[in-house]
Amino acid sequence: MQQRLSGVDPSAAQRLFAGSAQRYAALEQRIKGDTGAPGRSISGEYMPYLDSLQGSLAFLGKNPQIISGADAGQLAQLKAADGQVKAFEAKLMDADQAKAFIQQRKEMIGQYIAQHANLQGLLGKSYAGMNQEVYYYSEQLRAYKEMWNNPDQLVKKALIILNRMPAFESFMKSNSLLAGLFSMPGSNASPQALNGLQTKDQIMQLVQAQGDGGAALQSSVQLAQSQLDGYKNKLSQLGSGGGGNPDMPDFKPNDQKTKTFWKRLEYGGNFQTTRNSTYFPMMTDLGLSLGYKLGHNNVIGVGASYKLGWGNGLQHIAFTNEGVGFRSFLQIAIKGSFSATGGFEYNYATPFTSYQQLKQIQYWTRSGLIGITKTIEVKSKVFKKTNVQLLWDFLSYSQAPPTPPLVFRIGYVLP
Repeated sequence: MQQRLSGVDPSAAQRLFAGSAQRYAALEQRIKGDTGAPGRSISGEYMPYLDSLQGSLAFLGKNPQIISGADAGQLAQLKAADGQVKAFEAKLMDADQAKAFIQQRKEMIGQYIAQHANLQGLLGKSYAGMNQEVYYYSEQLRAYKEMWNNPDQLVKKALIILNRMPAFESFMKSNSLLAGLFSMPGSNASPQALNGLQTKDQIMQLVQAQGDGGAALQSSVQLAQSQLDGYKNKLSQLGSGGGGNPDMPDFKPNDQKTKTFWKRLEYGGNFQTTRNSTYFPMMTDLGLSLGYKLGHNNVIGVGASYKLGWGNGLQHIAFTNEGVGFRSFLQIAIKGSFSATGGFEYNYATPFTSYQQLKQIQYWTRSGLIGITKTIEVKSKVFKKTNVQLLWDFLSYSQAPPTPPLVFRIGYVLP
C-alpha cells in the first residue's frame, strides 16, 4: 500500500507509513526476547488460570519441602518452569500491545481511504487483505489465551490440592496479580496501584455536597450517556474504513484458520450394510476416516474400509473377510447442515482368506461418488456429530458385475 500510494500522493504515504516498519520490527523483537522482568506493571487481559499457575510455581519454589522426594534437578526444573510462565505472560502482554498498534494502523489507513474514494481501486484490495490479517491475528491470540484458561486434569488436581493449604491461600493473597492490583488485605501492593480510583464514601460525599443529589446524579448520567453515544458513532466511522465495528470482520471469516494443525484434524467412522434378508445383514462395510478441516463444514480427507461378512442367516452365522477399500473424500458446505460430498475409492470386493490375495490388482474396482451429506449435531461424549450420506456411484455402470449405483452411509465424527 505504501508503494502504491507513493506513486499517487507521496506526502500522504510519508504521513501514513512513516516509522511504522520500525515500530513493527520493535514489537516483534520485544515479543521474541521478553522474559518478564520483575516489577513490570500489569496490563492486558487478566487470565485467572495463568495467575494461579504462576502463584503455584512461586509457592512451590519457596516451599520445596512440600514436594516429597524432590531432588535438586527437579527443583531446578520447577524454578525454570516458573521463569517460563513469567516469560509467556510477558509475551502475551506484548502481543496485546501489538494488536492495539495494528488496530490503530488499520483504522488510520481505513479513514484515509474513506476520505479519498478515488483511491479505493488502488488500495482497496490490499486494505481488505490487511483487515483479514488483523482479524486472524486477534483470533489467534484469543485462541492461545483460551488454551491457557483450560488446564488439563493433572494441573487441575494439583491446584485443588494446593488450594486446600492455608499457607498457599495466604501466599496468593500477597503475591497474585489481583493482590498486586487491588491492594487486598495482607498483600504487598503499593497504594499507588489504586491512584485515581474513588471509594464509595467519597462518591456519596460528593453527591450529597451537590444539594439535590438525585437530580444532579440523573443529569450527570444523561450527559455521560450522550457522550458515550457520540463516542460510539466515532468508532463506527473509524471501523472498517468508515463503517462498522472495528473488532468485527467485514468478510466471512474461516473459523479454522487460527487453529493448529492437530486441532483441524477430524476423526470419524461410518458403516453401510448390505442385507441378505429382511432381518439379517449379509455384509457390513466398516470405515475409518481422517479429515482435515479447510473451514466450517469443509473437510478433505482419506480413509479405509473393511467389509465384514456375517453369513447367510441366523442358522448360518459365519464371520468372513469380504473385502477392503481405500477412500478419499471432499465435503463442501452448501447451506445450513447440508454439504456437497464427492470422493474416489478403490475397493477389493472379493472374499479373501489371506493378505496375499489383496495384491491381485485385477480384482480391485473403482468408485466415483457424488452426493449430499446431512450433518446432525449430537450431544454425546462418544460422538460429536452424525453424517447421513446419500451418494451416487457414477462409475458403477462400468463394473463387471455392476455394483449398486446408490450408496447410503451413516458416519460419526469423534470429539
